[in-house]
Amino acid sequence: MTDTWLLAALWLGLALVASLLSIWLRIATALSEIVVGAIAQLLIGAFVGGIALGADESWVKFLAGTGAIVLTFLAGAELDPHVLRRKWKESMAVGLISFAAPFFGCAAVAHWGLGWGAPASWLAGIAMSTTSVAVVYAVMLEFGFNATDYGKTVLAACFITDLATVLALGFIFAPFTVRTAIFFAVCAAASAVLPWGTPRFFHRYGNRPSELEAKFLLFWLFAFGGLAAWADSEAVLPAYLIGMVLAGTVGKDHALIRRLRTLTFGLLTPFYFIRAGSLVSMQTIVAAPLALFVLLFAKMFIKVAGVYPVARFYKSPRQEAAYTTLLMSTGLTFGTISALFGLSHAIIDRAQYSYLVAAVIGSAVVPTLVANAFFLPRHLLQDAGGKARSS
Repeated sequence: MTDTWLLAALWLGLALVASLLSIWLRIATALSEIVVGAIAQLLIGAFVGGIALGADESWVKFLAGTGAIVLTFLAGAELDPHVLRRKWKESMAVGLISFAAPFFGCAAVAHWGLGWGAPASWLAGIAMSTTSVAVVYAVMLEFGFNATDYGKTVLAACFITDLATVLALGFIFAPFTVRTAIFFAVCAAASAVLPWGTPRFFHRYGNRPSELEAKFLLFWLFAFGGLAAWADSEAVLPAYLIGMVLAGTVGKDHALIRRLRTLTFGLLTPFYFIRAGSLVSMQTIVAAPLALFVLLFAKMFIKVAGVYPVARFYKSPRQEAAYTTLLMSTGLTFGTISALFGLSHAIIDRAQYSYLVAAVIGSAVVPTLVANAFFLPRHLLQDAGGKARSS
């Protein structure tokens, strides 16, 4: 156990460094954790060995996966059903164009620009079309946008984009099976039962020192995560769905949400974001950086060309439309999942995987930095006294 405790101390030490950097540089903590993970893997790997960071340890992957699941659940729980009913057309339109434009555009760039084969190009289109709910939610929570109608609309659009990504991956590379049908049927049933049963269960047994509410939610998140894996889907998809259907109950329990945030941001998400940064093979990127820049630029350019006009069509002011566009240009969870799927099924090779993951992680950092530096809609954060909150 000595090695485990020391490795855990190393990871939380990196998380502490990342938090200090986010304060000093005034950037979102999620972004600093990604960058710290990439740098730590490079430096530690050079001086000690490639596996010294332990990113492939089973318990590290479990904590990182749990962080992604609970963070995605919290993002879904922040959604306001009333806002969604009013803004569903805008969320649907932004989410679908955010998927479709880079899916076809980046696939074309990979095929004709980089010379990749057809299957690898389609997989590149899927990986680059994603929007990171985890990054967007973490950034919005940091600045307070999660409490605004604007933030809830953007998070709903993120869900539409990633749902389309999962469906595309399934239709093209992993045809739907009986297991998939069972998975969707159970999710549909849970969408009807959980909103009815959860508040009644909490009312009768909750508000105790044993934190029964958190155990209840984690049970369902893990159960549906296992069901999703059994059906060859992804655990974060039902987590977002559960968060959405419980937004009217759990989402309104501010004390419970605060306790879950403490667990998530204090322990779990550092493993997720730092591990994401550590996945990049810097040696491959340095040896041939062109593919990375081509994919990253293509994703950002095509997302901007597709999302910004749609946001403006729905009467978003220029600054909000630009901020929405850049946040929708981020990628992480489903992008890396899609790339890993392609590698494990021999659709892409190791070098193509490194380019895709590096471009995906770059898209988590670059658009968010630009958005927060130049397009942050501070007017949405004005309090009753008329002063904008501090970022």
